Amino acid sequence: MLTPEENVLLTRVEGDAPMGKIFRSHWLPALLAEEIAAPDCDPVRVRLLGEDLVAFRDSDGRIGLIDEQCPHRRASLFYARNEECGLRCLYHGWKFDVEGNCVEMASEPAESSFCDKVNIKSYPVVESGGFIWTYMGPRETMPEFAPPVWQPTSETNVVTTKVVVGANWAQMLEGSIDSA
Repeated sequence: MLTPEENVLLTRVEGDAPMGKIFRSHWLPALLAEEIAAPDCDPVRVRLLGEDLVAFRDSDGRIGLIDEQCPHRRASLFYARNEECGLRCLYHGWKFDVEGNCVEMASEPAESSFCDKVNIKSYPVVESGGFIWTYMGPRETMPEFAPPVWQPTSETNVVTTKVVVGANWAQMLEGSIDSA
């Protein structure tokens, strides 16, 4: 039987929690590829390891996984317009690319360099096996992505599904291996 303190140590994944650091050292499935199947589709909310993010596929088909909040007034980029290779915040028109760089500010004069100084958190992503995978750890320790074993080649057909369950990772793992 775990003590309450041991349970917290084992199950918390937010911020600098030890289990969160372990999870951040691996590529994680963030969402189904079909959720952002088309270029310029609506952004999708993603919550991973205590972080609120948005995923989108830009006009060129590149995938972005960025902080949900615009740094200007913290408006949700879930409501942003996905257009011309970026998400445009509906509040003041700041536009961010898949790497979290601010690429346009409608309120700034063309000669302003302020846009170059603004960016938001973004994570590297890979599309494989019907999922969008992300690495949330330090970039300098990022391992090479290994495709999932259920799709040995890119031509292998796969079927994916997503189930949202109100439980923490340890409960799900323990429940799935419990033969009783």
